Amino acid sequence: MVGMVVTTSEVVEARELVRVYGEGDTAVQALRGVDVQIEAGQLTAVMGPSGSGKSTLMHILAGLDRPTSGSVLIDGTEITTLGDDALTKLRRRHIGFIFQFFNLLPMLSARDNILLPLTIAGAKPDQQYFDDLVQRVGLTDRLEHRPAELSGGQQQRVAIARALVSRPTVVFADEPTGNLDSRTSGEILTLMRSSVEEYGQTLVMVTHDARAAAMADRVLYLADGEIVKETGRSSQHEILQIIDTLDLQ
Repeated sequence: MVGMVVTTSEVVEARELVRVYGEGDTAVQALRGVDVQIEAGQLTAVMGPSGSGKSTLMHILAGLDRPTSGSVLIDGTEITTLGDDALTKLRRRHIGFIFQFFNLLPMLSARDNILLPLTIAGAKPDQQYFDDLVQRVGLTDRLEHRPAELSGGQQQRVAIARALVSRPTVVFADEPTGNLDSRTSGEILTLMRSSVEEYGQTLVMVTHDARAAAMADRVLYLADGEIVKETGRSSQHEILQIIDTLDLQ
């Protein structure tokens, strides 16, 4: 299958995002007026120490959480004012997810786990695209296996295929290599990078791993709920230097 051709444009745009948890003296300001645009057909990495707000930012961009104030547009639709049903439908159509702990359903085969987003939406897969996707993620001979019969790397491959099967506008990955060994992590990162290059997929990855961030076209650095630096494609060494300079350990 020929990869999709995507014209670079903003598919996710957030303005003045503020997220406060709690009230009064115990209130915690997780985001402090964040502005961010996510370009189509690129891999964007979001880095920062624990408590910097990077997971909160991803959850709000993905419509899993609502900001205290500010706006988020996905493919031109303002999502912060949508009702729960409309938001669920939008996520189903536009958003894919890759989680650290895979989040596969143990009673389903790899095939059925991959097809789950389409099954829930009542849609049929494009068989040519499905076959190509399964081949690319290296699961052709594992489709009838359940998660317990797969290695961690294979389970994450299932999760990646599940995120891509509906060809969403954007895929959000939350520490996608955080539960994998070094070798398997490298394979998964290469696979995610190829989804951008071969399918034109837009991908946002929250990570603390400089090696993972080095696969990105763009790196955003968060600290105390604010974006404190942004760079283009950078080497692992350059990223580690920036983290050290900004004291983002």
